[in-house]
Amino acid sequence: MPKILVVDDEPNITEILEIALREDGMDVMKSGSGRDALDMLREKDVDVVISDIKMPDISGVELLSIAKEFSPGTVFIMITAYASTESAIEALQHGAFDYITKPFGMDALRAVVARALEQNAKRKPKPSIPAEETEARQGQRLFQALHRIHLVGKSPKMIEVYRTIGTVAAGDSTILITGESGTGKELVARAVHEASHRKGKPFVSINCSAFPETLLESELFGYMKGAFTGATANKKGLFEAAGGGSIFLDEIGDMTGAMQVKLLRVLQERCFRPLGGSEEIPADVRVIAATNQDLQSRIREGCFREDLFYRIAVINIHLPALRERGGDIALLAYYFLRHYSEKAGKYISGISPEALRILEGCAWPGNVRQLENTIERAVALETTQTIQPERLPDSVLGRSGTPEREIFSLPDGPFDLENFLSRVESSLIGQALRQSDGNQTATAQRLKLTKGSLRHKIQSLQIKIQN
Repeated sequence: MPKILVVDDEPNITEILEIALREDGMDVMKSGSGRDALDMLREKDVDVVISDIKMPDISGVELLSIAKEFSPGTVFIMITAYASTESAIEALQHGAFDYITKPFGMDALRAVVARALEQNAKRKPKPSIPAEETEARQGQRLFQALHRIHLVGKSPKMIEVYRTIGTVAAGDSTILITGESGTGKELVARAVHEASHRKGKPFVSINCSAFPETLLESELFGYMKGAFTGATANKKGLFEAAGGGSIFLDEIGDMTGAMQVKLLRVLQERCFRPLGGSEEIPADVRVIAATNQDLQSRIREGCFREDLFYRIAVINIHLPALRERGGDIALLAYYFLRHYSEKAGKYISGISPEALRILEGCAWPGNVRQLENTIERAVALETTQTIQPERLPDSVLGRSGTPEREIFSLPDGPFDLENFLSRVESSLIGQALRQSDGNQTATAQRLKLTKGSLRHKIQSLQIKIQN
């Protein structure tokens, strides 16, 4: 019989939960304070703790943190009256399994408890494996994942990203990946999946901005035959297709308000209903979302739900822009060079020093994706064994691609270029000398010449100096 501990300073809450859970065949204990709950946890083995976050002595988050030290197998569900406060996300980051918000329905609570008990069963003691061996296995998993996914980079910021992937991959917490377009957010999502226990199951992805609301709903949740005109057969949605695996929701910031509500329900209840369906389908998937937008700003603008944000941002992985990881540009360029040379059947072994200097000096507003496209283009155009600067696009070379306005118009017929340039040079030097009152040192500085070079030009051009 599962042992449940309910912790809340409101007696009516604990009584209601005790009655409901006992009807479901559970052994329920009650506590009115966090400190009493700690004593009970030290004395008895408890499968699941349902605790209020805000309590007068110690908070639910503090209870969770302390209990994890001596009862790591106990699964925590948190109760909060404030769906959008940081307390709930803090609890999840400290290892809580999930949270529910007041007021809550008993069906929703039972669903969360059932999932928590499943999680508890997975945590039951197994043949012990030394911590060093566990860490080594996870490290090996991460290395293999990065190799398979081809995440390239050795800059400090990317090393930190790899560390985060290695730390969070083993769990099932929802992840939000942020960063500019082209930084490789989907690659990171795939790496998390490949380094996790779900790697043998599907990884599915969808760009939320690419579909109108009704089509996005059917893509995510599927539909039943006859649900709408044209629905001639049942169709599985991505949440069902990804069963046991991971689903990647790219550009989640562009999701409409109505779809945000539907997604929030799936994250809270871990089940969904296809369009036209009457039965709930369990959603055993890890959700990884990504955006290039500032969701906090979107929340302030009223365009993104704050409660959904806290659901998806349990763990945040931020990808740096390519300009912030300059040391990786050459590494990435050579990686793409090898890839596209092999693909094109060409033997291009290197990048010229001048071309590499240009690549490393570019701001790369399109990030890694722009660099990849640049190298693919250069490989296609190159006729030698080394990428030359002229194979790089104008956007990388710093040219606008439009002709510059001509300073002078070339006259028809023969033209004495040297005489024209001498007259222009003589005029400019004469103006500079007059503005400097004949001071040759000041004139040389104004024209960015050495004093010796200025004297030579004055003599060769026979410029008269006014005293």
